[in-house]
Order: sequence, then C-alpha cells, then structure tokens
Amino acid sequence: MDKSTLDGLRTAYEAAPSPPLALVIVKGLITLGEIERVSRYLDALELPLPADDATLIGRALIDSEQPDAALVVLDVNDPKQAVLAAKACLASGDQDRAATLYNGAVHQNPELEDAELERATGANKRPKLRVIERDEDVVTNMDRYREEVTDFSAVVGLDAIKKQIHRKIILPFQKPSLFARFKKKVGGGVLLYGPPGCGKTLLARATAGECKAAFFNIEISDILDMYIGESERNLHAIFEKARTETPSVVFFDELEALAGKREFSRNSATSNVVSQFLTELDGFSQNNHGVLVLASTNVPWAIDPAFLRPGRFDRMFFVPPPDRDARQGILEHHMRDRPSAGGIDFAGIARKTGGFSGADLANLVEMAADEAIEESIDTGGEVPIGADHFAEGLSQTRATTIEWLTTARNYARYANDGGRYNDVLDFLKKHGQ
Repeated sequence: MDKSTLDGLRTAYEAAPSPPLALVIVKGLITLGEIERVSRYLDALELPLPADDATLIGRALIDSEQPDAALVVLDVNDPKQAVLAAKACLASGDQDRAATLYNGAVHQNPELEDAELERATGANKRPKLRVIERDEDVVTNMDRYREEVTDFSAVVGLDAIKKQIHRKIILPFQKPSLFARFKKKVGGGVLLYGPPGCGKTLLARATAGECKAAFFNIEISDILDMYIGESERNLHAIFEKARTETPSVVFFDELEALAGKREFSRNSATSNVVSQFLTELDGFSQNNHGVLVLASTNVPWAIDPAFLRPGRFDRMFFVPPPDRDARQGILEHHMRDRPSAGGIDFAGIARKTGGFSGADLANLVEMAADEAIEESIDTGGEVPIGADHFAEGLSQTRATTIEWLTTARNYARYANDGGRYNDVLDFLKKHGQ
C-alpha cells in the first residue's frame, strides 16, 4: 500500500467511519512505518481481532514503545497473544501481570516458552524436576471427575453392540462369583472406536450405570502437565483412586492423545506417559480387579500397538453410525417437548439421512427449530416445527461420517492385523462401499 492510497482511505474513513476500514488503515500505517498514528484508530476496531491481525498490530505497538496501546488489541485468551501481552505488561512496568500471562500461555502451549521473557518476568520459578512425595492433592480432586451415570435405555439404537457389552463386560460385574470360579477377572480395558458423534461417550456412561459402578470421566487436560513427572503422577493417582472405589469405570476420551504411537512422538515425555499408562493397566504390582478402563477414539490406527495386546485394551467395539430405525428414534427423542406441527414423517427423514451420526441428527433438529423460530419472528406468532422446516434443514446439512468411513475402509482393507477392523468391513458391505 502506498501513501496516496492510504490518504484516500483515511479521507473515506473521516466521511464514513467503520471498524473494517479502521483495521485496513492501521495495517497500512504499520506497513509504511507510521506507527505513531495507529493509536487514534484503535478505539474504532472491532475486538477481538483475527489472531494474525492482533499479533501484527500488537508486536508493532510494543516495538514502537506503545505497550498500553498493544494491550488494547491483544486477546489474552489466545496463548500466542498472551505472550505478547506479557511483554507489553513488562514494558509498562506491571511485572506481576506479565508473569501471570506468561505462565498461563505456556501452561496451554509449552512450545511458547521464552527463556529471556521467563527471566525478565520472574515466572515459572518452580523447578522443572521435583520430588513427588504424596498424591493426596490429586486424589482429593478425583471427585470433580465423577459424573452421573445412565443406562442402556438412554442409548437409542446400537442394539448389537449393547448386547456384546452386556455379555462381555456387564455380566462379569453382575456375577463376580461365577467368573471367579473360572478365574476370570472383573474389569480390564475396552476401546470404543468409530466416527465422531455416534455415541461413544454416552455408551461408556451407560455401561457404568448398567454395572452399578462409579464413573470417572477423565479429560486429557486432567493428566497432561508441562512439568517433568507430573503427567505420570496424575495418571497414577487417578488409577489409585479408582482401585479404592471398586467397582469403578474410568473413561478416557480421545485416547490417542495419551496412547499415541511412540515412534511418532517428538519428546521423551510423551513416551514416559505411554509407559506409565501401560504400567497402570497391567503392571506387576497393580491390582485392577473391579476396575473397568473404558476409552474411546476416532483414530484407532493411531494407538500404540502395545495398548491393544491381550490384557490391556484387548476388547475393541466398533460404534457405527445409527441405522434407519435408530435415526428415527434419535429424531423423535430430540423433538420431545418441542412445539411440533404434527404429521412429520420421521421415518421418511430417517431414510434420507443415511450416514448421519447422532450429533448430525441432533443438529438437524436444531436447524429445523431455527427455521421455525425465524418464521415465528416474521409472522409475530409461534409457528411449531413442521415438515417444511426439516426439509429446509436437510438442504443445508450433510453426513459428517463419510470422510471417517473412507479412511477406515482403507485401514480395514490394507492394515487389518488379526481382523481388528472386521466390524468396519462388515458395516461397509452391509451399507455399501
């Protein structure tokens, strides 16, 4: 952008101020090196700015010794911008806030570590390697992982997989003495895999309810920590708590984040977490009797093979997209307690939504509701959800499982070690390639 173009934009802005035009002018001033004029347009910007624009403007203002102006445009909820904001705070003399922002940013993204900024702010004075003496604080916080359970009545469809889970998982919990006579342990590891949005988490919660067990839903952020040894400690404390409250079900969503193939990890810390996880599952000194470890993943082919051997996650269940009857049931379930015009052909909609996940169908109902609300606003009266609203919603949505099934088909055909993905092949043969 040359100076004459910028002058024209400034004249246009004076005649008709607008946030997009103010942003263009600010970026133009930075390009031409006239950063001292930027501050007069900052109040006109529509915040938060796109990350790239905010970073460009914030860095330019800090370099031109305008740290307070930089703090106006930087979004401290974004880790990269928070690091810049920490530099701005440091330049303006607020060292405490600079340290807080830096610590928060690095906690979210350890790759943002800046040794010079760390020394200047006095942040992260806690040593990276610490001797861990007790796990009481982690164990005490286990109550926040505990969640209410449900049962199979809340899971629409998936009858075949519910039958398998009942036979292979729930019965051992219900008849422990019978299984003890045959020296079969109650518990173990079960991996649910399939396209996103098809009910893996709900199925895990229902399994815990059917087992009459405590259910602990563990998120990845509850385990991973930037300090050496902390992730392993958190993982050990979670298993220890589960062992003291048997029968219990521990559920790990997105297992690949904790149990990814070690040959693809870029640092030893990731491999250490995987090793600790394997130790907790079947280590020599561990007794997991009565502890069922459930996990789900959308990418089973990314899981380290060591997790899939007998004694660990040796039971794998494919959670497919819902069939036609299940799709109809899901639609009817999500339409409960909503104003309906009646006469909606849910069976017909189910026929048109092959490949839709449960989440896709829930979104379809939401879109139909949006259409009805919009019509209600236009007419000034309540318009119930009708077939035409579903038709409009169908025209704007699509199945999100197709891409996953395409990828899974390739693994099932060419990397199906031991028949691991036979269920996927059976599904594809039944419903078409």
